[in-house]
Order: sequence, then C-alpha cells, then structure tokens
Amino acid sequence: MKLFTIATQKDGKLTGSSFELIEAAKSLGGEIFTVILAENASELASELVSRGGGKVLAVSNPALKFFNDDIYAKIIKELVGKHTPDVILGSASFYGKALFSRLAGILDAPMASDVTNLEADGDSVVATRPSYGGSVIAKVGKNGSNPFCVTIRNKIYNESKDGAGEVIEESVDASCFDSNMTVSEMKVESAGTLNLTEADIIVSAGRGMKSADNLPLVKDLAQSLGAAFGASRAIVDAGWTEYANQVGQTGKTVNPKLYIAVGISGAIQHLVGMQTSKNIVAINKDKDAPIFNVANFGIVGDAMEIVPALTKKFKAELS
Repeated sequence: MKLFTIATQKDGKLTGSSFELIEAAKSLGGEIFTVILAENASELASELVSRGGGKVLAVSNPALKFFNDDIYAKIIKELVGKHTPDVILGSASFYGKALFSRLAGILDAPMASDVTNLEADGDSVVATRPSYGGSVIAKVGKNGSNPFCVTIRNKIYNESKDGAGEVIEESVDASCFDSNMTVSEMKVESAGTLNLTEADIIVSAGRGMKSADNLPLVKDLAQSLGAAFGASRAIVDAGWTEYANQVGQTGKTVNPKLYIAVGISGAIQHLVGMQTSKNIVAINKDKDAPIFNVANFGIVGDAMEIVPALTKKFKAELS
C-alpha cells in the first residue's frame, strides 16, 4: 500500500499536524510518501525525512509562498498520477478541508473528513469518523480504484519523532501554477494567541461568565497554563469575543490533551467540537448541566470564585 501525506507549512515552518500525519501513516504500514510544497521546500523536506516522512516529494516555487488550494490541488494531482498512491492523508484543518474537497473533486476520488481513527484493510484503509453531530460513529472505506482522500482530526495521533527516507526534488508542469486566485499576503487573525486546533490545553468560556467584562478571568487562567482561549457559540453570538475563538459544530473542532470548560452548559453543538479531548474539566454552578456527562472531572460552584483561585494556584505551582 502506498500512502501520501500532505505536509503543511506556515511562514516557512512545518505545522505539528504534518508530523501527526506521518505517525498515522506509520500505523498503517506500507510505503510512505510525504508531499511538501513551499517557496523553498528543500530544508522543510530534510526535516520531514528526519521525522519519518519516507520519500519526501518536494516542490519549490515562488507561487507556493502562501497556501493556494487551487495550485496545491493541481500539483498534487500530477504527483498522484506519477506515484499512484492508494491513500492520501491530510489534516482536518482550515487548509486541509479547503484543499481536500477540491482534490477529491478533481481526482474523482472518495473522501472521508474529520477522521478519528484509521485501520489497514489490504491496499486501503477503513476510516472512523463522527457524523450527525457525533451521535453516529461511522466506519467508511473506498469504492473503485481511485485513491482514498482522508482528513484526520488534529491531535488524534502523536507527532512522528524519527525515521528515515530521502528527499526527491520534483518538477511539475508550469500550468499547475496558473490560477485565477492570487494570495498576496496572510494575516494572523488574533496576534499573540495560540491556535485552537493545535493547542494541547484549551480553556473555554461560556454564558456562565455573565458578561464580557468577566472574560479576562478565563483568559488569565488560560495564560497561567500556557493554554489557548476558546469560547461557546452563545458568547460569540452575543459579541463578547471573536468568532475565531469559537469551539463547536459551527466553529472549530478541537482535540487537546486538556479542555477546561468554564460556565459552559454543554449544548450538543458545543460538545461535538470538543468531546474527543483527552481530559475534560467542567466548571459550572448547575450540577445537572450536560457538560458534566462528558467531563472527566467536574467542579460545581461559582466560576467567579473558582477561576481566580485556580489561576492563583497554577501561577504559584508553575512559575
């Protein structure tokens, strides 16, 4: 079985999900190819080789300075035709979702998105993914001979730490770089904050914080833990914080090692986005709040008193 993983880079640095995809490919066995597209892909390719990327297919071009799913899909299509993978793995991130829907379309290939587990099945894989708001866990495979396109939820697999391989500098047809879409620059949505989908610890706030004026209490707790700040849809809709912080079905799907929900009742649309977290701590004054049904640990009480106390303790212990 041949496996493609599609590495991603931001500002010339590889994302953690690139190495998670390699680990996922290792779990399946078979021959691993890693694709890296960048303005100058050589150094990134060498790093991928050292982390187990197998045969790293590197394409360098000034047009690849910024992510462009149109150009990426054309290049990957050409590489697929040359190397004939059985499975193509990508990250279920903003970039991965944009790329893989387009890629599956131009390859006329089956696709499974937001996958939480992979199992080998001969020359293909069976992918496990939640659907219908997490109420159904489906196992899906591919039909036909075209490669199976799969996006994997971040933080499901550990990052690959080592391995061997080789860098293969690839050239593709010049037409691959023609696009009606031009990316001139990229801006960070919230400067100085951690990316929710890549964070190991997330502290999220909900309506139980009573007003936007009290959100700094939750942000201070997040800062004391080196965590990302998240939010429920309710407080985003209320204008308390930016949409970029929203966790849930209509926001970001996260899978951190630790998720702390402060004043969040646990509506199904929020649970869908965070219930696969390794450890969940809920803080809520309502002992019957649905969030406690998925929590590993629960604190029943007033968040206005509990959160500052936790922040003080963490600062003392972790400083």
